[in-house]
Amino acid sequence: MLRYHKFRDENGDEVYHVESEGYEILHNSILNKGSAFPLEERKLFNLDGYLPSAVSTLEMQVARRYEGFTEKTSDLEKYIYVRALQDRNETLFYSLLMTHLEEMVPIVYTPTVGLACQMFSHIFRFTRGIFLSPDNIDRVDEIFQAFPNHDIEMIVATDSEGILGIGDQGIGGMGIPVGKSSLYVAAAGIHPANCLPVTLDVGTNNEDLLKDPLYLGVRRERLRGDEYFEFVDKFVEGVKDKFPNAILQWEDFSKQNAFTLLQKYRSEIPSFNDDIQGTGAVTLAGIIGALQIKGEKLTDQQFAVHGAGAGGIGVARQIRTALIGEGLSEAEAGARIYVLDSMGVIFDGRDRVDEYKREFSRHDDFAREWSLEKPGKVSLLDVAENAGISVLAGFSGVAGSFSEEIVRAMAGKVDRPVIFPLSNPTDKTEAAPEDIYRWTDGKAIVSAGSPFPDVQYKGKNFVIGQGNNVYVFPGVGLGAILVGAKIITDEMFTAAGVKLAGLVSQDRFDSNCVYPPISDLRTLCRGIAVEVAKKAIEQGVAGKDVSPDALDELVDSRMWIPQYARLTRGPV
Repeated sequence: MLRYHKFRDENGDEVYHVESEGYEILHNSILNKGSAFPLEERKLFNLDGYLPSAVSTLEMQVARRYEGFTEKTSDLEKYIYVRALQDRNETLFYSLLMTHLEEMVPIVYTPTVGLACQMFSHIFRFTRGIFLSPDNIDRVDEIFQAFPNHDIEMIVATDSEGILGIGDQGIGGMGIPVGKSSLYVAAAGIHPANCLPVTLDVGTNNEDLLKDPLYLGVRRERLRGDEYFEFVDKFVEGVKDKFPNAILQWEDFSKQNAFTLLQKYRSEIPSFNDDIQGTGAVTLAGIIGALQIKGEKLTDQQFAVHGAGAGGIGVARQIRTALIGEGLSEAEAGARIYVLDSMGVIFDGRDRVDEYKREFSRHDDFAREWSLEKPGKVSLLDVAENAGISVLAGFSGVAGSFSEEIVRAMAGKVDRPVIFPLSNPTDKTEAAPEDIYRWTDGKAIVSAGSPFPDVQYKGKNFVIGQGNNVYVFPGVGLGAILVGAKIITDEMFTAAGVKLAGLVSQDRFDSNCVYPPISDLRTLCRGIAVEVAKKAIEQGVAGKDVSPDALDELVDSRMWIPQYARLTRGPV
């Protein structure tokens, strides 16, 4: 196995001490420089003759790879192209990605990654990350021990049951941890060698996958009950033993398992669930931005969250945390939030309410003076007509669920309604932004969960911001790493959301856009990381003795920049 040791020289520059040579180096994505290997390193590592004579700069390589990227005719082809580049040369991949960030984030992550997950077993080229299954989970310590790098700082793990809006993708869900790990590098500057994607392949209940002769995952129904949780326990114990400094991100689990695992492990290992907490922080940032446009306070609003899955409950929790931070009691904060699932508003006497939703259940008599559309069920239209909601966020995954009647009812009660149809992909969004602006005569403030073009209405251009979790989770991860956070608290996510809202320019607000451009992602994540680290120190959950005053200098020293490191040769 190729072995190397990473360190910094007296000038602070990154250096790799390598004991191998020749093809081994060319086939290692961390060390490979391709045509950019300088002549002295070609001689030192016996690469002479294996590469074209001309020595390229990194900038020349980026231009060459971008030319190839633009020649691809579909987003899936572009995804396969850049992932193949990543498997050959990490530095070049990240330099290309960061040079064309706004164009390429939708390729390496949502929305294209959803199709890549569905096609995983048909487009598989090269392995990346670790796959754990019932066949090897008892050897998890050996598997982790054999991994080439033990300085893992960030692990993204999924069991692939709740992939985006497309559900159970079995082994194909690995596309999500791979994509998010790439964004931890590009946005937060965590070193690519220190990020580890993991798939917990506990089976699949997707019949199409089980019938597919090319399917690469375990061919069995999903583990459930005690078997499932024993499997996850073994994984977590392996992480604690072999990667003790790692932050663990739970990603795209089923709704029930997402809440159960977060609650079970968050005080045992520094971990978080982006679908719950990251979605909450990003949505909170958008709400704060919208209120800045309106010139109103958070505590003056009434909120409706339509969709009570991981994202919806996460948003409701984050709104409640922020309201409490503004001085309201927990009861007062909860009274301002209406949470609805497919059966309407959640209340105490209603049948079929999942346990994780009950924290937002209202008293049975809350709507006794309302005129209901259907007795015994309180619909979103009922809430819009009777509760005076000023902020509406959608996570239902039901296209068209923000109907014209509902939007007009809301606009009839408040001057500038904040309406966020945040379900994705695009064909599942609750309402098209263009329709919302038309139904409210241009008065609404709109953000969406999927990319939408600008809306032209009555001579004004409205930029549709996308509530993308990529604004938050890389900065939260980096901030936690900076101070060695022992627990990732909800307040750390609140700090991230508030900071993100504060980084939106006035020009964006003037266009009714509540999020900054993706092209600013690295700068945004730097600022968020510092705020998250400060909050961890303030709450006493930092594991390292770091002064808040030192965080700006520390974060700059820790953010990796894609440039070729010097290689030296010798035993490791």
